[in-house]
Amino acid sequence: MAPHTGPRAPRPDVPVALTLLLGWVLAQLTGAAGDAHKLAARNVTWNSNNFKTVLEWVPTASNHVYTVQISTQLGDWKNKCLQTTNTECDLTDEIVKDVKATYTARVTTALAPVSGNSPDSLFSNSPPFIPYLETNLIQPTIKNFEKIGTKLNVTVQDPLTLVRVNGTFLSLREVFQKDLSYTLNYWKDSSTGRKSVRTDSGEFLVEVDKGEKYCFSVQAVILSRKTNQKSPESLTQCTRREKGIARETVVILTAAALVVTILLVIALSVCLCKCRKRRGLQSGKEHSRLSIT
Repeated sequence: MAPHTGPRAPRPDVPVALTLLLGWVLAQLTGAAGDAHKLAARNVTWNSNNFKTVLEWVPTASNHVYTVQISTQLGDWKNKCLQTTNTECDLTDEIVKDVKATYTARVTTALAPVSGNSPDSLFSNSPPFIPYLETNLIQPTIKNFEKIGTKLNVTVQDPLTLVRVNGTFLSLREVFQKDLSYTLNYWKDSSTGRKSVRTDSGEFLVEVDKGEKYCFSVQAVILSRKTNQKSPESLTQCTRREKGIARETVVILTAAALVVTILLVIALSVCLCKCRKRRGLQSGKEHSRLSIT
């Protein structure tokens, strides 16, 4: 057979084919990584009130479990809430060990049941969190109050926190010390105008108008913070209106006193008259006896 002498079909360019193959593989890997990333927890946030601190997140897929890790800046990672189906993890027992430290947490997502370690791409990191600066202050309470004359005396109850030393829970004052102050907001019951006064202790003694009813509330304040300085206001408390003597009562009492005075004068006059008559009769009898003698 004679050799083929016509034009041959062009052979594919080997580098081009290899490039296309590598592109396809890269696309598959990128897609897989993207799918894996979609399974990771989203919106990892801290929810902390008076140092009660819970890490929360939003799930993106069902049939998954989560493991939480927490660390200070030293990189001392600790596992918490292992393979839980919940979307929150209480980390209070860790952050109260040092409320001034900076903490970071991360949530690992894995298929249930878990086999082996989850890939790094399923880690979802939280923002850094400093409990001393960021925990929300809870609403304070009024221990007692009293209004005497022109003085209003209010005492605030320092709430307990979950921070412990030697097994004893510390109060808000013991944790924040000089950084903690309280603001008293007070106003006349018949007025909308409010006044405020601050104290570094938990006691207030303010001048008010005598005879007026006052209402008030208090707030905890951490002035050293740049944000989140104030707690919600306490429940509003009001003093009782001081009871004065009614005008009608004054008139009645005055009239009664006048009547009593008049009656006493009349009774005294009658007594004096009777005494004079008796003395006159006795004097007449004595004079008659002397004449007969």
